[in-house]
Amino acid sequence: MNTEIKKLQFKAYSRNQMMSPLKLRLVANLIRNKNAQIAIDELKFLNKKGSDIVLKVLESAVANANSLKGIDAKDLIVSSISVDGAPSRRGVRFASRSRVARLIKRRSHINLILSEK
Repeated sequence: MNTEIKKLQFKAYSRNQMMSPLKLRLVANLIRNKNAQIAIDELKFLNKKGSDIVLKVLESAVANANSLKGIDAKDLIVSSISVDGAPSRRGVRFASRSRVARLIKRRSHINLILSEK
C-alpha cells in the first residue's frame, strides 16, 4: 500500500495584471522553489518592474497560510508559480500620413502555490 503524506497547500492568484507575461516570468523564475521569507526579502530589493506585483501575490498567500492554519512564512516554500497570458487590450495610435498603428497591451494571470517544508 502506497502511503503519502499530504502537505498543506495555500494558493493565491492575481488576474488581469497590466504587464506582459515575459516581464513577470523573469521575476517568477527567481523565487520558484525558495523559502517564502527569503523570496519576500529578495523581491523587496529586486530592481524589476514586476517585482511589486509578484510580491503582493506572495504576501497574500503567506497571509492565507497564517490566517487559516497559523503557519509562519519561515515554514513555507514557493512550490509552484506560473504566469500565464490574459486577454490583451488592443487599441490604436495615430501615425503620420493619416495612418494608424495597432497597440497591443498585454496582460497576465499569476498563480502561486505555497506548501509546507
